[in-house]
Amino acid sequence: MTDFTMETGADGVAIITWDVPGKSMNVLSLEGLSDLDRLIDAALADDAVKGVVITSAKKDFAGGMDLNILARMRDEAGDDPARGLFEGIMRMHALLRKIERAGMDPKTLKGGKPIAAALPGTALGIGLEIPLATHRIFAADNPKAKIGLPEIMVGIFPGAGGTTRLVRKLGAMAASPYLLEGKLVDPKKAKGAGLIDEVAEDPVAAAAAWVLEAKDADIVKPWDRQGYKMPGGTPYHRSGFMTFVGASAMVNAQTFGAFPAAKALLSAVYEGALVPFDTALKVEARWFTNILMNPTSAAMIRSLFINKEALEKGANRPEAPDQTVKKLGVLGAGMMGAGIALVAAQAGIEVVLVDQAQEAADKGKAYSESHLDKGIKRGKTTPEKKEEVLGRITATTDYAALAGADLVIEAVFEDPAVKAEVTKKAEAVLGEDAVFATNTSTLPISDLARASARPGQFIGIHFFSPVEKMLLVEIIKGRETGDRAVAKALDFVRQIRKTPIVVNDARFFYANRCIIPYINEGIRMVGEGVAPALVENAARQLGFPVGPLQLVDETSIDLGVKIAKATRAAMGDAYPDGAVDEVLFWMADEGRLGRKANAGFYAYDESGKRLGLWEGLSGKYPEAEAQPDLQAVQHRLMFAQVLEAVRALEEGVLEDIREGDVGAILGWGFAPWSGGPFGWLDMLGAPYAAERCDALEAAHGARFACPALLREMAEKGQSFYGRFGPGSAEAA
Repeated sequence: MTDFTMETGADGVAIITWDVPGKSMNVLSLEGLSDLDRLIDAALADDAVKGVVITSAKKDFAGGMDLNILARMRDEAGDDPARGLFEGIMRMHALLRKIERAGMDPKTLKGGKPIAAALPGTALGIGLEIPLATHRIFAADNPKAKIGLPEIMVGIFPGAGGTTRLVRKLGAMAASPYLLEGKLVDPKKAKGAGLIDEVAEDPVAAAAAWVLEAKDADIVKPWDRQGYKMPGGTPYHRSGFMTFVGASAMVNAQTFGAFPAAKALLSAVYEGALVPFDTALKVEARWFTNILMNPTSAAMIRSLFINKEALEKGANRPEAPDQTVKKLGVLGAGMMGAGIALVAAQAGIEVVLVDQAQEAADKGKAYSESHLDKGIKRGKTTPEKKEEVLGRITATTDYAALAGADLVIEAVFEDPAVKAEVTKKAEAVLGEDAVFATNTSTLPISDLARASARPGQFIGIHFFSPVEKMLLVEIIKGRETGDRAVAKALDFVRQIRKTPIVVNDARFFYANRCIIPYINEGIRMVGEGVAPALVENAARQLGFPVGPLQLVDETSIDLGVKIAKATRAAMGDAYPDGAVDEVLFWMADEGRLGRKANAGFYAYDESGKRLGLWEGLSGKYPEAEAQPDLQAVQHRLMFAQVLEAVRALEEGVLEDIREGDVGAILGWGFAPWSGGPFGWLDMLGAPYAAERCDALEAAHGARFACPALLREMAEKGQSFYGRFGPGSAEAA
């Protein structure tokens, strides 16, 4: 079987159909590339063929490129992998350029055959780059379909001509949201933006009709015409100069220089705009090769594409029958409970939202109404859809309404006594097979399970706030949690379209265990006299969405105080963060409780907008005359987190390093370019990482002591993905 097939109708229109065997979505492989090349040659050589329509037998046109294609290009070149990648990419450019030129005479631009693309649904990555090389793009009127070039989100950029063609088609400014932000739009918005040409009820029929009517002039791309001028201007044009200066500033403002793909993309656009189209494709290929050779792209692809997809598909799901949730109970209608109710109802699940007072329960349901009203204003949903979603949520004080629920999630106060009370009340009316979950961020699951009459069906499901925006859900197994409860939690997370990680019970589980040292290290440095701006900017230049001081402001300083006191009580003399508490407790005593109080490490105006770091900090903690260098600050922030990830693996809290990496990036924004804590340590190499631990421990204390596992790996020259990755002996 082949990935592409061709049939020519009596009207002379050849329909090339893409249908990769055994895949739910089309992906382009080397074999598929050869198939398409062969069929295009055949169509152009056949006098009976008047034109071509490229379409898909699947509901989607394409979801991207088979990543093995790049590995094969690299590996087949032996000692010169960059050459192999560059030449392989240029082969793709040659095929798409063949489609674009369509057999026309290069001088007269006549005699070519019209080639159109018909998109039945979603077209992403290479699935849009191929259509961009055709002469007209038709898409089905499918509001659920997404069209765009999201490669930047996984550490690369459109390298099969998509970057050059989109900039030539729209101009650098108009193309930037799709290239630099990975923006995806539905077909009608794609037509309005100029990404595609037509929206049709039957895109194949519409494309075939256009092919039969197209004239020579209709199939010549603007950039192949004499006198072509790029929309918005080229870099040496007055308006174009301002566009490129602005684009450079925008990229650096958003990325702080931490994401190599964004820089490479901008370089490919800028340099490509200075030269003829075919040379621009070569420039694009060189920059694409450059970024593929950078370890950050492989790390991001591994974590944000391969590993993320594997976890979402149940890579670590226990053997159990389907556990799809039909009726969900949510106990506690505060912000967290209301958010859980919203995402579940949007996924088609019946929800019972319970609180002590009817007013509180109604307020929790109103959260969904407000969210949906905003969606209507933005064109994301409809009034009919809003009523449908709200109709699935019952707000009540009556626990009896939970009867028939197959999953209950409690989201009440972080108080073991309160949680125990609602657990017993709920279990009194639940069926024998129902699973009970607690949404806690700090309390041990095994301890909370003591209140349950069936601890085998008791589990932790830790959501991140705000629920509707955060992509990660942390599932925590207690000592007695059974496989069916784990499967239930995983199936529920899949229903609400989020990414799960499964960890074992321990204080702070996995995510908070790593986040808290990040925050604490930032606060500790302020207490030592390190400039707060240096701390914050060091974090941003690592790719973190917010620095540790801003993060503690967002989560609230009094919550930090509460966690510190509870941790000190639990750890006693082993408690390591007294120096942090001095700063944190002083801030709380000053009434600077964070953003919610419009006063924290940052100053805020009355509306809650950040105005900059609070100048009063320097009165209590003056900045030292000699400041540490940037890398020293960054290593403290990074190692504070990654060493906790290693300890979590050592102790069995983490069972799969993929979950550690994906969870870190999606849960708290850990330097996405690194691929996660284990990806970053593999980039450094275990020997160097162990050496840095020793230096940090000598300078700053035992919290940076090299874990025994990392020390052993350093001595053996091992990597985390080599030892624990999929397919390794220890992972098995």
